[in-house]
Amino acid sequence: MCRHLAYLGPARPLADLMLTPEYGLLRQSYAPRDMRGGGTINADGFGVGWYPGAGPAAPVRYRVDRPLWSDQSFADIAAATETGAMLAAIRSATVGMPVVDTASAPFTDGRWLFSHNGVVTGWPSSVVALAAELPVTDLMTLDAPTDSALLWAMVRHRLRSGEEPEEAVAGVVASVAKAAPGSKLNLLLTDGTAIYATAWRHSLVTRTAPGSVTVGSEPFDDESGWTPVPEGHLVIGRPGCVDTVPITAAAKLAHPHRHNTG
Repeated sequence: MCRHLAYLGPARPLADLMLTPEYGLLRQSYAPRDMRGGGTINADGFGVGWYPGAGPAAPVRYRVDRPLWSDQSFADIAAATETGAMLAAIRSATVGMPVVDTASAPFTDGRWLFSHNGVVTGWPSSVVALAAELPVTDLMTLDAPTDSALLWAMVRHRLRSGEEPEEAVAGVVASVAKAAPGSKLNLLLTDGTAIYATAWRHSLVTRTAPGSVTVGSEPFDDESGWTPVPEGHLVIGRPGCVDTVPITAAAKLAHPHRHNTG
């Protein structure tokens, strides 16, 4: 059922955020503490995107189709790379979906990084009508034929149509939850300045400190400060603070956007 993590704050080595914490993504790849009935390991690939510095530069991305624990090259990169903004994910592929590097999050467009922890029930028939609202080009250029890649295309389309990030994320969760009841839709989005994340039928936690914010599927250590996000809520995290709102309320803010089917 995947695991993901986003961080904004003072620059830190990627290894300090992903590999060295006692219960970080490295350990979550083979011994997650909270999968909620969605598998036992996350060994079908991983990825990380990070922002190399202040300014308009797009994030750097690294993603592969092998387990995090097996990639010594990344361990070397992570130890030598510092960043103040990142999003990382480890993957547990849904049965029937391909295990390829392009299916691993984060998905990206410009400064955006995106990941999905969960599953769309009844895939793909349950969301055919929603997919039909997207531009044909977007469907033809999905990173992979997976539910997560489609969710990203839906969020990206709303962003391009002018919706605010929190509206776009909440709107996609609301529409997919209605079309595919029982779906697990923990979405995670960042542009390097703020984090937008949903808790929908799966675990999500936050932790703030002066000048930093961390949002993830589960705590990566046993230190204090981790706060569970209530089911059905969206969080907006910025360094030092987190705002929490019901997803249904955030989705209602979304203005109607044009759908281009050409």
